Amino acid sequence: MKGRWFGPLAGERNSGLIRVILDFLHKEHSTTMAKLTIVFGILLIIIGVTGYVATGSEHPTALIPAGAGILFAIFGALASTENPKKRMLWMHVSVTVALLLFLSLIRADIDVIRLSRGAYFEYPAAVIEKSATSLFSLLYVLFCVRSFIAARRQRTLNPAG
Repeated sequence: MKGRWFGPLAGERNSGLIRVILDFLHKEHSTTMAKLTIVFGILLIIIGVTGYVATGSEHPTALIPAGAGILFAIFGALASTENPKKRMLWMHVSVTVALLLFLSLIRADIDVIRLSRGAYFEYPAAVIEKSATSLFSLLYVLFCVRSFIAARRQRTLNPAG
């Protein structure tokens, strides 16, 4: 299958420079998403701790994003391997968890819009924290999907390596 990005050169098996560039990008790309997963985990930890402190350290449920962030940091560390099967497994696990996190918090995105229009919520900081977690989860899922598509294209262009 020829990719749209590389046009007619995509079907050539020994296309020289393009193959060298794709090999380089794949090697660099292999740990980029694992690093992004760790950064995403750290971001969720920051959101959780900030939410906890912003509520006067009275509501331990504000630390839930921090717990999810620890999981993502672990997933990223486990995906930081040269073994492509293990890396693929842990990246798929992390994107699945992020998608579930986003889907479970969609209501918070609607609530934050209502909050901005003057609606009353007993704990507005919780609404904002959940919405931030949701939106960052969505961004992470989109980055992962983009990465998975690029990896699949690279595999179809370079089936031997």
